[in-house]
Amino acid sequence: MNATPRNPTEHPSEESERLDLTGLLPPPPVPGLTPDRELLLRRALLAEAAGTGPSAGPARRPARPRRKLFRVLAPAVVCTLVGGGVVVVNLPDAPRRGPATVARGGTPRATAATRLLDHIALAAATEQRTVVRADRFVYIESKVAYAAQSAGGGPVTMPPAHTRQVWLSADGSRPGLLREEGESDTPLGVDGPVDTLDGPGATPRPGTLHASGPSVGNPTHTYVATLPTDPDALLELIRAETRGQGQDPDQRAFTAIGDLLAETWAPPKAAAALYRAAAKIPGVTVIRAADDATGREGVAVARTAQGRQTQWIFDRTTYAFLGERTVLAEAGYAGPAGTVVGTSAVLTAAAVDRAGEAP
Repeated sequence: MNATPRNPTEHPSEESERLDLTGLLPPPPVPGLTPDRELLLRRALLAEAAGTGPSAGPARRPARPRRKLFRVLAPAVVCTLVGGGVVVVNLPDAPRRGPATVARGGTPRATAATRLLDHIALAAATEQRTVVRADRFVYIESKVAYAAQSAGGGPVTMPPAHTRQVWLSADGSRPGLLREEGESDTPLGVDGPVDTLDGPGATPRPGTLHASGPSVGNPTHTYVATLPTDPDALLELIRAETRGQGQDPDQRAFTAIGDLLAETWAPPKAAAALYRAAAKIPGVTVIRAADDATGREGVAVARTAQGRQTQWIFDRTTYAFLGERTVLAEAGYAGPAGTVVGTSAVLTAAAVDRAGEAP
């Protein structure tokens, strides 16, 4: 004889009766919980609901693309139209009192700019480069553009970037040469009435061949190679030699370091020291995205003073120096905030035997 299992669905009346009777019974007693036990149970339930409990296993997060550079905090962003395109500039907050903030407990904590400049300094210190002899020339080829304003005033206009070549005697003992696209060659640093170049993009002015010897304001490659490699001593020297030259002391130091790095082709150890000295200047910030004169995008170290922001642009991966950019930090007669008024891009840096010779 075959036994067939009893199927509840075959007796709906019995199942319905059982449920009705169950509903009339009082709920089973629940033992009371002590306050401590109740707190532990509540925490366990919350942890399980959040997926962080022991039985839940490690939480899986969606994969995120890896960045080539560490994360930095971005200040306010200002966008403006320049030359028919959009220029995005990250403008920093008010200058800080020092290069580092102090964490709870009094331990100094490096700022984003300090950390970035430390990476840049390490990359500069380990760069493999041929030593430049005193009898050779430092050759720098770049693309540059500087804004101009009409005689009637109004916003400035930015011309297309043009090629700029400069040859500077390594020890300053021989005349150099400046060659800009569309302009006549300009001799640099010869005896008698000559033209002297105060910095990248500057208009040559009458001067003489190192009348008082090389200095921070009138450097040579050989001089830069002899600068202190201790960043504190180096910054103190730069502040002393730029005293009384206008602007605020911190901006004078920042500008001087930029000039030393731009066209003296500083030796690796000297370049590393200059970057570390810059990290000690208050108000230095990080710009997460900035373009040089050729459109290469990198990360920038910047400082703002007198309504203008100076940016040093570096490759995100190698930390190599790409160029500089000057941007209006606030609206004025020259244009709205974010207007680019100067830009450059270093294309070639090398040592050659004579002025006018290409590497």
